[in-house]
Amino acid sequence: MANQEDFYQNVYEVVKLIPFGRVTSYGAIANYLGAKRSSRVVGWALNSSHKNSIAIPAHRVVNRLGLLSGKHHFQTPNLMEERLLSEGHVIVNDQIQNFDAVFWDPASALSL
Repeated sequence: MANQEDFYQNVYEVVKLIPFGRVTSYGAIANYLGAKRSSRVVGWALNSSHKNSIAIPAHRVVNRLGLLSGKHHFQTPNLMEERLLSEGHVIVNDQIQNFDAVFWDPASALSL
């Protein structure tokens, strides 16, 4: 894997490409970046994304089941859900409903 700073930047570049109203998972990003077992590192990158001068839509990245597992890393615990709701998602018990229909896979959407 590239050094941490480069990997984080690559994560941010992918996350910026997630279309409005779609979501992806930490694992899908890691897989796309060729680091299949690094979904946790993708999460760490997103936890640091607020330091980036360009807005990173980290709210569009959830766990493999559609759970808002990173919500506690936002300015308020409800901010992630509020942003997803504003994009038309239905969320029940911190989980995106109809997850398969709104899932965006960078491996199939983007070419290397």
